[in-house]
Amino acid sequence: MAVNWVAEIWRAAELWPTRTAVVDGGHDWTYAQLRDRAATYASLLTGAGVRPGDRVGLLFRRTGDAAAALFGTLAAGAVAVVVADVLRPRQVRHIVDHAGIGVLLAGPDAAPQLSSLPDTVRVVTAPEEGAEATATPSYEVVPRGSSELAQLIYTSGSTGLPKGVMVSHGNLRAGVAAVGEYLAIGPDDRLASLLPFSFDYGLNQLLVAMVAGATLVIDRSPIAAKVDRKLRSSEVTVLAAVPALWRQLLQVERFRSEPIASLRSMTNTGGRLGEDTVRRLRSAQPQAALFSMYGLTEAFRSTFLDPSLVDRKPSSVGRAIPGAEVRVVRADGSACAPFEVGEIVHRGPTVALGYWQDEAATRRVFHGDGDGDDVVVHSGDFGWVDDDGDLYVQGRRDRMVKRLGYRVSPDEVVDAVLASGLVQDACVTTTSAPGDPEPDLVAHVVLRGADLDDLARVLATELPRHLRPDRLVVHERLPTTPNGKHDLLALDELDEVDR
Repeated sequence: MAVNWVAEIWRAAELWPTRTAVVDGGHDWTYAQLRDRAATYASLLTGAGVRPGDRVGLLFRRTGDAAAALFGTLAAGAVAVVVADVLRPRQVRHIVDHAGIGVLLAGPDAAPQLSSLPDTVRVVTAPEEGAEATATPSYEVVPRGSSELAQLIYTSGSTGLPKGVMVSHGNLRAGVAAVGEYLAIGPDDRLASLLPFSFDYGLNQLLVAMVAGATLVIDRSPIAAKVDRKLRSSEVTVLAAVPALWRQLLQVERFRSEPIASLRSMTNTGGRLGEDTVRRLRSAQPQAALFSMYGLTEAFRSTFLDPSLVDRKPSSVGRAIPGAEVRVVRADGSACAPFEVGEIVHRGPTVALGYWQDEAATRRVFHGDGDGDDVVVHSGDFGWVDDDGDLYVQGRRDRMVKRLGYRVSPDEVVDAVLASGLVQDACVTTTSAPGDPEPDLVAHVVLRGADLDDLARVLATELPRHLRPDRLVVHERLPTTPNGKHDLLALDELDEVDR
């Protein structure tokens, strides 16, 4: 069927032309203005010779104009490749080369990242705002099939070169519909945008808001106290964040002690919150339903826990999103029994098309499971379900280690370190000495006014030996990737006090 997902944005502009679509600093974009600006970009791309299926790079700060450039690219029938604006020129060059980008739309702040691009890439700079008044707002969206490629989403690359995940128009439509349904997003909602559009979770806030006729409130401040003030002054109703960002907000005294009156929902994915963080969030913002979720770029979103269960099951990420199936399986593909650890697999309309230009990786991760023709994505994550069918994620297959005969996930150690109450943030890496059959666990922590010796004593008392860190490393702040997750590769570059 000839469809194009972005036609939903054109429809939204017809339904709610004067409603505020995006709040970006002092600039409010109405739905009609956003659509007209997107039409300007679509016309620019068509004039530059872009054809349906061509990959177009988008290098912008997270702004309303960046949203318009994305929608304009899709309207022209091209494949959007959103490049994180914090990447270095070498990283931008890798994505441009790998995706085969011929035209790149660039915002006014993108010049430093463009220095390494080959001459074969045509850079189209963003026109001055207001130029859309002379464009053709009635730009006819180019039809694209539901199974045709809409975006390449590049993973953060914190543990290696990023892969380009191929997302179809049907994937986007199905994912937005499912998330909008279980979060009950409506026209009166104001969704905070704290995460980059290059991250599928950050992209999700934008797309869900636009289809529902809601308002997206962009905030780019790196300071948690300023974010807290923006949430209050903008009357945000839905707040999405990753664990590292939640822990930063919990360091803000006002966020901990004064509920945000407008806030009705909080959502988490991109890593485990941990029971301690869940309890603290529930205490800080008791009026807001907390959705603990699990997902991967290859499937957009996989599960969510009914907020009514979060106090009873703070470590669970719940069940499959509407229209999807999530199972835990053994190596032979058979379903695991309750409490039996296996690999988490996902099937449904949000499962991506595979990896761009990487058939071998696509065959390893995306394949059938013997129950039908639907494609199943193997997450590489281990987990288990309880008697009710609710999912618990143990950790990634490629980070699991054997210690003293036990299979250990670094995330389990992080949970225990956070539960001590002595740290603000933590992550765990592993190191192996030559000839040592078992790796060391290294806990990287940001202390909460505690002494390192106090933390060491608590962990020695509370943790079994196989979960006890071999070293504790103190940081003022843990580095993060463009997506807000902990950057494990960057930790060694920081000044540290080693124990």
